[in-house]
Amino acid sequence: MTLTHIDDSGAAHMVDVGDKDVTKRRAVATALITTRSEVIDIIAEAGLPKGDALPVARIAAVMGAKRTSELIPLCHPLPLTGIDVDFELLDEGVRITGAVKTVSKTGVEMEALTAVSIAALTIFDMIKAVDNQAIIGDIKVIEKSGGRSGDWNREA
Repeated sequence: MTLTHIDDSGAAHMVDVGDKDVTKRRAVATALITTRSEVIDIIAEAGLPKGDALPVARIAAVMGAKRTSELIPLCHPLPLTGIDVDFELLDEGVRITGAVKTVSKTGVEMEALTAVSIAALTIFDMIKAVDNQAIIGDIKVIEKSGGRSGDWNREA
């Protein structure tokens, strides 16, 4: 197996994507922040001491996705064409779903993962006054489309 981010001398480097085709690309990632049911009720009522968590987390997710190349070494800066972030309130927590789109030479999986991770961190920050034992986890890419490797869906 050839490692794409290691050069012949063993040094890390950014992969040259110059010869790849520009295509529409999309990736969807999810994360789960687990907390107590009474905290979910407070989130739903926008009654947290720091304010309404979900709109703040949505903006944080967008900002995080846009800055992924500054946060993740060797990640290409990409012109993002769309970022959608949704929240599902569950009995045991909040499921975060982030879909990121670009028209570029490389995929947006890292941007989608960054979006949901930053949203989860933001929710944790907003709920820590009422639950400092919340758990962030189950972060994963669930779907991607575009590019040389084609479309992929975790459910399929």
